[in-house]
Amino acid sequence: MKQRLSQLAAPALAGVVREKNVRGAIAEIKNCMYDGATMIDLHMSCLEDTGVESLKKIINSSNLPILALNYNNTYDWKYAGFSEEERVESFLRAVEAGAAGIDMQGYTFHLPSKKEFCGEDKYSFTKGNPKEIVTDEAVIAKQCELIEKVHSMDSEVLLSCHPGIPMTRDQVVELALFLEKRNPDIIKIVTKAENEDDLAESIQTMLLLKKEVKTPVSYHANGKAGMASRIINPLLGGQIAFCIDHYNEGSTLEQIDLKTTAAIVENIRKII
Repeated sequence: MKQRLSQLAAPALAGVVREKNVRGAIAEIKNCMYDGATMIDLHMSCLEDTGVESLKKIINSSNLPILALNYNNTYDWKYAGFSEEERVESFLRAVEAGAAGIDMQGYTFHLPSKKEFCGEDKYSFTKGNPKEIVTDEAVIAKQCELIEKVHSMDSEVLLSCHPGIPMTRDQVVELALFLEKRNPDIIKIVTKAENEDDLAESIQTMLLLKKEVKTPVSYHANGKAGMASRIINPLLGGQIAFCIDHYNEGSTLEQIDLKTTAAIVENIRKII
């Protein structure tokens, strides 16, 4: 049986791997492993080869569970051009190769929702033109089918939404409960913090999510004021902290340093 990402001790420390080839990915996984990662966040759209055999080599290179994702960006952040069907096929290849889970974005099967909200504005979380949020029942049904398919293959699904706007705690909780109905194993939501008030709201949001949502949640804010939420919120109960082992031109520079985060988490555990 594969390791369960949803059952890793929280916060799980995800070493983010954005590499061009198998050898580079394996090398970076080893760096992450030695610096404290408890799981790997593998960006498949950066890889030149995502065939099952290549993915097996990467996944079998360590005992860390792999979360496989395809955000449709190349290593140098250009649009990779995959159709939704091709993205889904890459998820299933990763599961076949042994990935512990996939990151299924909220716009899956409806590409226009990646950039703007396209549905009926009838929920609190649909205000302000959020990205990656789908309310169309037909699209949701297809997402649920994919989640069931992945579960049948003994893997888990992290369902992620990156609305790209500031949101209140009530909006985020309502969104999480809405996503929870699709039966994912982990929910990930990333909002935006433009100032200290937004940051404070994101911290209060994490506390409320822990109380109101049964499914493990990873929640933080991007933006110029959001970086602190990447470490504070996991310490308050968020399931995953997404970390970089070393920074380069392919890195998400807002993501936090793995060794520093591992040390903070270990010291907090000693205190508590």
